[in-house]
Formats: sequence, structure tokens, C-alpha cells
Amino acid sequence: MTIAEKVQMFLERSSWIRKMFEQGAQLKARHGAENVFDFSLGNPNLEPPARFKEVLVDVAKASGSGHHSYMPNTGYASVRQAVAGFLSKEQGVTVTADEVIMTCGAAGALNVILRAILDPGDEVITPAPYFVEYGFYADNHGGVLKTVPTRSDFTLDLQSIQAAITPRTKVVLINSPNNPSGQIYSKESLLQLGSLLREEGRRLSRTLYLVSDEPYRKITFDGAEVPSIFSCYAESMIVTSYSKDLSIPGERIGFLAVNPQTSHKEDLLAGMALANRILGYVNAPALMQRTIQSLQGICVDPAIYEQKRNLLCDGLSECGYEFVKPRGAFYLFPKSPVPDDVAFVKALQEELILTVPGSGFGAPGYFRIAFCVDDDTIRRALPGFERVLKRF
Repeated sequence: MTIAEKVQMFLERSSWIRKMFEQGAQLKARHGAENVFDFSLGNPNLEPPARFKEVLVDVAKASGSGHHSYMPNTGYASVRQAVAGFLSKEQGVTVTADEVIMTCGAAGALNVILRAILDPGDEVITPAPYFVEYGFYADNHGGVLKTVPTRSDFTLDLQSIQAAITPRTKVVLINSPNNPSGQIYSKESLLQLGSLLREEGRRLSRTLYLVSDEPYRKITFDGAEVPSIFSCYAESMIVTSYSKDLSIPGERIGFLAVNPQTSHKEDLLAGMALANRILGYVNAPALMQRTIQSLQGICVDPAIYEQKRNLLCDGLSECGYEFVKPRGAFYLFPKSPVPDDVAFVKALQEELILTVPGSGFGAPGYFRIAFCVDDDTIRRALPGFERVLKRF
């Protein structure tokens, strides 16, 4: 074998999202891209805000020395200051530039955190459904991902989380708004989770960290707001990116922030600064750092995604599908009409509709639809969704 056995195993159970994307490419080649309804990948279909392009051009034209040189591992001080200023307003807690590290997207941020805090065998608890890469990220750094169920509406089940905590638990990792369910965890549930982690940490004489993955924070519907994680629990960290709110996933720019009240803050930040370098990221891209410095708080219009959500939900409801209406992000996670969600997704492929089985997100019996597509794609796909449901 030419590759590591573990990597070979990972390939065999690798991301369903990518599998569906690849199968979609084959279908598009066979039937024409315009005839395939691709809801498989959470790739924003909105153009970045006009201001992004204006700032990007200005930054690219800027003269002076050092614009493309090495920088501190944590990122430019001026950029971190701008991020900290906005984050302080968002979280209702004063955050300084020293508590922010610029990263290569949210995925980079998660790997930096886990590299810095996990010892071999440490456990990372996450509610299911969950983003498919979490297990790989934990394994990258010797950790073990443990999943716990959520309630029927995909809200947090605190009893399940408590039951999963052991002396090896190090992190509870949440994602809100959630991919794939679109659920937003309430302030009350997060306060209760914080209280639970404090009590369990005291019992185990161990710091239990709460890490909140928030790349969809600004994409919410019906006036919903994402609560401040920093005000709910001191031993907390935030990871996020500008991929979704600025529609620039290919630019790989994001950050992590450590709660100013956390214990061992200096050690944490030093460890993460080192992890940023030794993982090979070194630092986040210089051009994108200087660009987002002037774009704090700017976002694509979430109302456009809300309109797409309503179009899809209304259509599928009329067909007879069951689902919890998402409060944020750009995914719908309906129930499969049969227990075998993989079989149902394959049946949808026969109608040239690409979705992702819920099994890939730790939630068999569901499937994910990414509605960050043209409205016409949604409209034209609805008859196919209806035909497949009737077959089952």
C-alpha cells in the first residue's frame, strides 16, 4: 500500500458531501449542467458585497514595504485590533487584539485549537448532526470525537452531553447556526451548558473547554439572533471565517478568539500561535487579512437566503416532506421517508437531484439540501422531489 492505512480508511468513509459533488460532476457531464439540480455543496452562490471588491483593489494597489512579508504568527496587529473591536460589540464582552489569532478559515482555526489543547486520547464531544470534518480534525491531533444526540428539533440535549462526559473529555464543540440543520442554540440552553461544564470541570478537576464554530453567525432568518458564547461560559473560544458572510470561501480567511476571562489564557494563546506555525499555516493570507480589516460587520444580504429557504420549504411542505424550518445558515435537513437515507438520496439522483445523506452528519434517516443555489434550480427541482417521495 502506498498510503497510510489510516488515510486509506479515511478515504473509504470520507465526506459524503465530496462524494455527492463528484457524482454530480459525472451527471453534469452526461446530462448537461443545466439539467442537474445540485444541492450537495454549501458553496455560497451570492457575489461578495461590492465593498469587498473595492477594498480588495485598494489593498492590492497599496504601495510600501512589508505588505507581502512574513508577519507575526497570530496575524497583523491592526487587523486583530479591528476584529477585536467588532467582536467586543457582538459578544458584549471586551476583547483585545491579543485574544484574537487570524487563521486560514474556520477549519484552520479548529485545527489550531485542537492541536494546542488535546493530549492523545482526549475526547471532543459534539451534538449530532454535526459538520462531517470534525472527526478528522480531532483525530489529526490524537483526539477522539464523541457524538451525542440532539432533541427532535435539533436543539441541545444537555442530559446527553452530561452523560457523555468522562475524565478524558477536553472539549465540547458546537456549531450554531448548525450545518446541516440550520438550528440556532438558545441563550438559555447555552447558559445551562456553561453551568454544566463548570460543575463537571470541578468534579473532574479538569478544564472543560467550549468551542463554538460560527461561520454562519450573520446568516439568520426571521429576526433570529445568535447568542454570545463568551457571556455564557468563561472557558470558551470562538472560531469563524468570512467564507459565508462575505461569500469568499476560496480565500481561506478567518480567526479564533479566546474568552478574555478564560483560565490559562496566556498559555492557550502561546500554544495556538505556535500551532498556527507548526501545522504549516504559518499565518493567514496577508492580502485577505488587510482586506477584511475594513470589512468588519459587512455581510451579504441574508434576506436573499431567507427567500430561498421559504421557496424550498413551501415547495417541499406541499409535497409532504417533514422538516424543522432552519433559523440560519443555508441548509434544510428533512426526514427521509424511509430509514435508509442513502437509498433515498440515490433515488433523488435518478431525478438528477443531488443531496447528501444524513448518515454523513451522524444523523441517519435525514438528508441535507444546500439551498445556496439559484431560485430557478429550486423551482425546477421540486417536481422531482415530489415524484421520488410518491415512489416511497
